[in-house]
Amino acid sequence: MPKQVFITGGTGYLGRRLIPMVIQRGYAVRALTRKGSEHNLPAVCTAVISNPFEAGTFVQDLEHGTTFIQLLGVSHPGPSKKNLFYKIDCASVAASVAAATQAGCQHFVYVSVAQTPTSVMHDYQVCRAECEKTIRESPLKTSIIRPWYIIGPGHYWPLLFLPLFKLLELIPQTSAKTKALRLVYLKQMLDTLVYAVENPPADMVRVFEIEDIRRVRS
Repeated sequence: MPKQVFITGGTGYLGRRLIPMVIQRGYAVRALTRKGSEHNLPAVCTAVISNPFEAGTFVQDLEHGTTFIQLLGVSHPGPSKKNLFYKIDCASVAASVAAATQAGCQHFVYVSVAQTPTSVMHDYQVCRAECEKTIRESPLKTSIIRPWYIIGPGHYWPLLFLPLFKLLELIPQTSAKTKALRLVYLKQMLDTLVYAVENPPADMVRVFEIEDIRRVRS
């Protein structure tokens, strides 16, 4: 029997690209989605139509030993979406952790965000840190992946500022923070997610910081 992967956020920017990659490596993928959105999932996976904020509605779709990938969150996060971060991100993580724990999942993979303090995205970082705390307090083995901004189709505009980023990396006062918030490419994120799925952590929690994401090859 193929190994099982369960994913939330499968219709999103990362999810719809990750699902075929995981299936190509021999995994069977179930993707949680709300009714009416199942047609947005890659056809190669099995849709689980359920409520991502209520663990009891999808726990029965999780097999013991499943790898759970949590990608669901507010799309296009920005400073004005503080309330949504808690309503969507934190609530869905709490439900996912509860269901994964009850079902005896092998491994929980979570895409968080870089935790180097910034004023612009402070609320988003705080919310994701709270999500990480919820996961860490569970009995689940966990991989946490912390990008800052992912460069890919529809998200290339930060490349215009690469010369400025390079300059800031050379200035002692800004070097460390700029490096801690480096851009990562879509392929690097997908490679990291695939690597995490195929290589569960030896310890309870493993964190992929930006430099780790930039080094991984699936």
